[in-house]
Amino acid sequence: MTPATLALLLAAGATSLLLSLCLVPLALRAARRTGFVDHPGGHKSHARATPYGGGSAMFLAAWLPTLGLLGLIRAAPPEWLAGLGGAELEASIGGVRDQVGRGLLILAGGVILHLLGLLDDFRTLRAWPKLIVMVAVGLLVSTLGGVRVATFLGPGVSIPLTTAWIVVITNAFNFLDNMDGLSAGVGCICTAFLALCGLLAGQVVVPGLACIFLGAMLGFLVYNFPPARIFMGDAGSLLIGYMLAVLSVLTSYWQSGAEQPPFALAMPLVVLAVPLYDFTSVVVIRLREGRSPMSGDQRHFSHRLVERGLSRRAAVLTIYLATAATGLAATLLPGAGLRQTITIVALVAMVLLTIALLEAPPVRTRRAGEHSRQHQGGPADQPARPVPAPPGEPPR
Repeated sequence: MTPATLALLLAAGATSLLLSLCLVPLALRAARRTGFVDHPGGHKSHARATPYGGGSAMFLAAWLPTLGLLGLIRAAPPEWLAGLGGAELEASIGGVRDQVGRGLLILAGGVILHLLGLLDDFRTLRAWPKLIVMVAVGLLVSTLGGVRVATFLGPGVSIPLTTAWIVVITNAFNFLDNMDGLSAGVGCICTAFLALCGLLAGQVVVPGLACIFLGAMLGFLVYNFPPARIFMGDAGSLLIGYMLAVLSVLTSYWQSGAEQPPFALAMPLVVLAVPLYDFTSVVVIRLREGRSPMSGDQRHFSHRLVERGLSRRAAVLTIYLATAATGLAATLLPGAGLRQTITIVALVAMVLLTIALLEAPPVRTRRAGEHSRQHQGGPADQPARPVPAPPGEPPR
């Protein structure tokens, strides 16, 4: 990567960051004036009414520079690109110039999900209509947009698999939006590592898109880190999940036409291991209790850490560190062989299993009492013998 290419990536991220830092306060004031706030109650854990609107600020901060970048790619002559960033930048962008239409389709999918989330923030929607829209967006970008995983398996498998991936990751970050700074912070960490993995794989444009989206999320996180002054709402969490799902596919499988080995599937799984862990564990808990997987509650990874004694901020920082650990492992995957990939995946799995053991609910008091009585020499169900009262006191 040339210094000029690195400078362009940093400039793209800085542009969206500055936009986000300016737009979020405007959205906050507008939400307060219009009464667009999230009130506490039900399964929500915040204590006071907090303005919405952060999702729309992130959306504008990311989409405006991205549209500008696509326009630049489309209009800039190859000689100008070669003079600006050298042959590396020209080769990377040259193959994308003809794919601007697909890029616009990807952005259109984000617009649809942002509007869906915005509508849900204004008026709570049922789960099934939202799921249908997510599936439709996944099909749109995987068929017409050409964003596909496991292309070696053919369109009949690749398109449904990509659609499922987009739906799962979108919902995973929607689930993560349950504590101040959690969804945006985890999204920033995952996006940063996806950008790094793309650079290590020789990409330029996809890391550029990741840098733009990273800047937009960082600008929002400044105002959302606990204690939050503004919420992103579903308008932001659906957008974060969708973009991370798309970026993870593009980072792994869109490498200037180069074919990836089948075990390259591990990269997005490793980077997004923590959001996937939270999503899977919550769905399992809800199904085990006979409830809908889409019903809201306080049984998420973060809530379970708080139940174990951590403060809310400490729980959020713990999840940040776990996400950074798996993301750091993912940086070893570009160019890794099958044996190295298996080793990395196994290490990440052990990290998640360790977390699962640490945040498991404590042993019930009844079982602790039974264990204590067994060690005192009597059977667990034997009633305790009365203690004789001291002389001069009535029996107890």
